[in-house]
Amino acid sequence: MFKQTLQQKLLELKQDQNVTYWREIEPKEAKTASFPNWLDIRICHGLRKRGISELYTHQREALTYGHERKHFVTVTPTASGKSLCYHLPVLKTFIENPSSRTLYLFPTKALAQDQMAELNEMIADIGIDLKCHTYDGDTPPQIRTSVREAGNVVITNPDMLHSAILPHHTKWVAFFEQLDYIVIDELHTYRGVFGSHVANVVERLKRICAYYGSSPTFICTSATIANPKELAETLIREPFQVITESGAPSGKKHFIFYNPPIVNEPLQIRQSAMRSAQELAEGFLREGIQTILFARSRVRVEIMLNKLQQLIKHQFGKATIAGYRGGYLPNQRREIEKGLRSGEVIGVVSTNALELGVDIGQLEVCILTGYPGSIASAWQQAGRAGRRQNEAVVIMVAASTPIDQYIMNHPAYFFERSPETARVNPLNLIIYLDHLKCAAYELPFRSGETFVGEVVDEYLDYLTEKQVLLQKKDRWYWMTDAFPAHGISLRSASQENVVIIDQSDVTAHKVIGEMDRFSAMTLLHDEAIYLHQGVQFQVEYLDWDEKKAFVREVKVDYFTDANLAVSLTILEEDNKKTLELATLSYGDVMVTGKVTIFKKIRLATMENIGSGPVHLPEEEMHTNSMWLTFHSLNMERKATEAFLVSFAALIHHVAPLHLMCERSDIHVTPQVKADVTGEPTVFIYDAYPGGIGLAKELYSQMGSVLDHMQNLIEHCQCAYGCPACIGEVKEDESFKKKLSQFIRSLKTNVQ
Repeated sequence: MFKQTLQQKLLELKQDQNVTYWREIEPKEAKTASFPNWLDIRICHGLRKRGISELYTHQREALTYGHERKHFVTVTPTASGKSLCYHLPVLKTFIENPSSRTLYLFPTKALAQDQMAELNEMIADIGIDLKCHTYDGDTPPQIRTSVREAGNVVITNPDMLHSAILPHHTKWVAFFEQLDYIVIDELHTYRGVFGSHVANVVERLKRICAYYGSSPTFICTSATIANPKELAETLIREPFQVITESGAPSGKKHFIFYNPPIVNEPLQIRQSAMRSAQELAEGFLREGIQTILFARSRVRVEIMLNKLQQLIKHQFGKATIAGYRGGYLPNQRREIEKGLRSGEVIGVVSTNALELGVDIGQLEVCILTGYPGSIASAWQQAGRAGRRQNEAVVIMVAASTPIDQYIMNHPAYFFERSPETARVNPLNLIIYLDHLKCAAYELPFRSGETFVGEVVDEYLDYLTEKQVLLQKKDRWYWMTDAFPAHGISLRSASQENVVIIDQSDVTAHKVIGEMDRFSAMTLLHDEAIYLHQGVQFQVEYLDWDEKKAFVREVKVDYFTDANLAVSLTILEEDNKKTLELATLSYGDVMVTGKVTIFKKIRLATMENIGSGPVHLPEEEMHTNSMWLTFHSLNMERKATEAFLVSFAALIHHVAPLHLMCERSDIHVTPQVKADVTGEPTVFIYDAYPGGIGLAKELYSQMGSVLDHMQNLIEHCQCAYGCPACIGEVKEDESFKKKLSQFIRSLKTNVQ
């Protein structure tokens, strides 16, 4: 049977009217440098065995910084050989000093296993006795002792470092005394609440290293973000060198935007992105063209995988298409990775688990089901195709969401805008105090000592008053029996979290996650649909007093959205810009929220298909906010309310693109007559107690955000307004035009 080539499939695609944009990225030649004369000959021989006779220029630069013991971060594209940037300095130092120790931190177990396999292969090729082990929740107890005592390279994750290594540092004395390097891979993943926690964990790590007399060099790698140096220096609190110029070659790449056809004109709803992506993938797979299809959740991975397997099983066999997501056993994932590298697996449907740098060899086509949420993630996923300099195709299939449609209509935003800025706030008071407790448990504090750059005496006095610490002269000691790290999640900024218990299996209930109380009101109320790693669960009962949510796995075609009645009190106004049409402010607020009702919304059409009451008490949260107070709108109350709701919907659509965050990370609340200002006001606040810096970043970027809002509303194809722009359909055809004109005037004012 005749099979089409990739080039023939591309000619077909060029005739497809749903292709809205096509960019060809030209191939790039490699830039290389010879091995330095101070690199041990055994390493040079080992690299040549692996077919590496020269280093890419960024690898050589990294090796030099490592040799000079300078902290550095390498920011180069996927498949550019970033792992050699940290493996080589570590191997060189071990050969010079066999007692040398290194700590590798990876955000996922799959990545840790992949890098351990690669490092062990290099060790075998070089012919040295370097012991490399993973240390995570899967490590058997009998092996843990030998890892602590004899592991030259210990590979773990931030959660394990926080809860199992640092609190028990006395078992790791030999390791910390000889610690030369700390490698932090995929630095861009450490942002928001998680990054704010990790910055404090790193501070605890540095404090313990100093106690044992070591001063390790930090080596970081990251996907392309706008502020790698700033992020590294905020997380590590050390000066960093930055390597951004990649010497790795790349093949020709076709980057295609695909916008499915409209199926509902008034609501501007398009054919499901899942269906369109699946049809495109089927077309390539039938020709035996190796393809990766990214989906946004585990449920979608399984649905698309099942349909693709059924469609082409007679042609290639069911096993030639695999799924890849969290929840698969490690051995299963290794088999899939091996099959992709060998070519036995021609297709894989994955969550963003394969976005990070696991080696899956050569793929020709990458299909993204919807915009992944950030430019950085989109390029990471796109980098999975054409990893070995071959021609490759990347197709981003749009959903009906405002963000996806904006990008389809503004390709320059995607290709020409620098990637997003990653934000962290290590001094978030709740997070900071939690890690002060952990640090005090690990080592006593002295008077005048600093932690994350802050003198801690006042904080320690507060914890002493709370009978958590005991002060003796100029020192503070941990005084309770509790083990603080055990009760602190790196994924939440709240101290009293709601624990989520899966009771799908009646014989074995298990805890699958936790959530801060304020978010739990809207996401974990009775009958809510809760997504965990892509799996749908229904909340059967929320025990608010005991802080437990009991859930059961379900498969439904809707999600839930709760109405949160919010009142805000401004505690402190830190910054203010007074403009002609509005006042732009930033500061601390107290948010009081009460959930009254929830709606069921169909996934495919976004229509309301039901509702129900929610019976929960009020909850308070102290956080950061920015707010726009409008002057002289000169409208009736009903018109003012419609204006504010639409303005709030627009800013909520747009803000995540500028903040490198999820929509759920910020809340937007319009008020016709705000208690604190007496005027029409829109508040945008961090959805986490204490704030994580998102509202502050939005305040500084308001000019470009307003520009984005204006573009979105003007280029939306609806006549009067729709869910894709202003949040709802309007009957007044002049409404959309008036709102656009107001935003244009406000933007001119801000800039």
